Amino acid sequence: MTDQKGVTGQGDVPQLCQVVLDCTDARTLAEFYRELLGLTYAPGDEPPEEGQPDERGNDWLVLRTPDGTPQLAFQQVARLTRPTWPDDEVPQQLHLDLSVASIADLRKQHDRVLALGGSLWQDRKDGPDEPFRVYADPAGHPFCIFVR
Repeated sequence: MTDQKGVTGQGDVPQLCQVVLDCTDARTLAEFYRELLGLTYAPGDEPPEEGQPDERGNDWLVLRTPDGTPQLAFQQVARLTRPTWPDDEVPQQLHLDLSVASIADLRKQHDRVLALGGSLWQDRKDGPDEPFRVYADPAGHPFCIFVR
């Protein structure tokens, strides 16, 4: 079955499962996004008990919504060149767009991002069309939070 725009029904196209971020410390990056977005670990990906080895955290971790929908995955790599955006020497390659309802919410999330280990790259909270801020997560991946 095709809709008016020519897009076929769900069975005819692949479904986006999750966005995967390469990182040199999968557990740290997963914890950053788990806290920031209120996600939970996929079964078996939870942090090990203190003093136990983190075998999953040294390879691959998945975060889901509380109802179980996959969202983000983290793949451990030996090295990663941090983006230099807005300088294009090392482009950002991918970024996440997150939204909030108000400027007050944007300010609140700013404090949370910094407390979780993110850093501010660009502040456009006073932008006339769509106020936003650009951040880098602890691994250097850029993401935006904008007022929708």
